[in-house]
Amino acid sequence: YFSWEVLRFLLSNLRMWIEDYRFDGFRFDGVTSMLYHHHGIGTGFSGDYNEYFGLHVDEDALCYLMLANHMINTLHPECITIAEDVSGMPALCRPVAEGGGGFDYRLAMAIPDKWIQIIKELKDEDWNMGNIVHTLTNRRCEEKYIAYAESHDQALVGDKTLAFRLMDAEMYTNMSVLMPLTPIIDRGIQLHKMIRLITHALGGESYLNFMGNEFGHPEWLDFPRIGNNESYHYARRQFNLTEDDLLRYKFLNAFDRDMNKLEERFGWLASPQAYVSEKHESNKVIAFERAGLIFIFNFHPYQSYVDYRVVAFKYKILLDSDAGEYGGHQRLDHSTEYFSEAYPHNYRPNSIMV
Repeated sequence: YFSWEVLRFLLSNLRMWIEDYRFDGFRFDGVTSMLYHHHGIGTGFSGDYNEYFGLHVDEDALCYLMLANHMINTLHPECITIAEDVSGMPALCRPVAEGGGGFDYRLAMAIPDKWIQIIKELKDEDWNMGNIVHTLTNRRCEEKYIAYAESHDQALVGDKTLAFRLMDAEMYTNMSVLMPLTPIIDRGIQLHKMIRLITHALGGESYLNFMGNEFGHPEWLDFPRIGNNESYHYARRQFNLTEDDLLRYKFLNAFDRDMNKLEERFGWLASPQAYVSEKHESNKVIAFERAGLIFIFNFHPYQSYVDYRVVAFKYKILLDSDAGEYGGHQRLDHSTEYFSEAYPHNYRPNSIMV
C-alpha cells in the first residue's frame, strides 16, 4: 500500500532527476514484480487475459505507475518512460487517457534470452526459423517495444557477450586480418551481423545497443568491488579495437553504422510490423517486408542459394552482410537490379528470383 507521503516522495524524486539533473527518461526496473502480488514468481504468463486482470494485480502499484507516467508526460512530454516487464500486461504501453499504464515503450526481454539459448543449446542445423520469428514478432500491436540482441546482464561479469559466446577464446588470437579466417571467427562474425540486423528490423519499434555490442566486444564489464580488489581493469570498453585497421572488429562496427544509417533513411522502426513471407525450416531462410524494404536472411550453416524465389516487386541491394567491407565473402553482385514477375509465391501475387 502506498501512503500519500510515499507517493509524494516517489513523484517528486522523478521530477528532481528530470529538472535538476536533466534526465530525458526512465527505465522502470522490475515492473513485473510491482504489478502483481505474486511478483511474477512461478508464473509463466501464456498471454491469457485472466493472468493480467484479477485480485492478484497490485492495484496500488499499477495506479502509482499510471500516475508517474501521467505526471512525466504532462510536465515533460519530451521525456520517455520504459517498462521492464516480462509479463506482457495489456495496455501497459498505451496512454493513461485510454486506461493504459502510460509507458512509452517496454523492453522485448525475450529476444536476447532467445539468442543466448539458441547459441548455447542448438547446433546450427537445428536452429528453428519459426521459433526465431515468433520470438521477434510476439508483441502486442500498437504498443511499442525496444528490441535488443544483447542485454547488459550478458556483458557484465559472470556472463559472456554475444560475440564471445560465438567466437570464444579465438577472439584473442584470430581477429587479426593478417591471420587466416578460421571457421569459428568466420561463423561468429557473420552470425553477429545477422543477429543484430534481424533483431533491429523485425523485433520492435526501437533498438537498444549495449555499448561494445556494435563491434563485438570480447570481454565483460566489471566495476570496482571487493570481489575484484576494487580493480578498474574491466571497468571499460576497448573502443580502440575498432580503430585498429589490422583487426576484424572494424568490419562489425562498419556494418552496425550502415545498418543504423539505413534505418534512418527508411524508418522501419516507425513503420507497422513486418509481413513475414517466409520462414523455411530446411532451407533456414527467413524473408519479410517492412518499410518498403525486403529483408532476406540465410541462416543455413553451409548452403548458399542461387535462383531463390522471394516475394518482392523490384529491388536493389542496400545492405549486404556478405560484403567485403563488413568482413564477408562478397558473393553478391550489388550492381544487379531484380524485377518481379506475376508469379504467385508465399501467398503474394508477385515474386522475384535472386
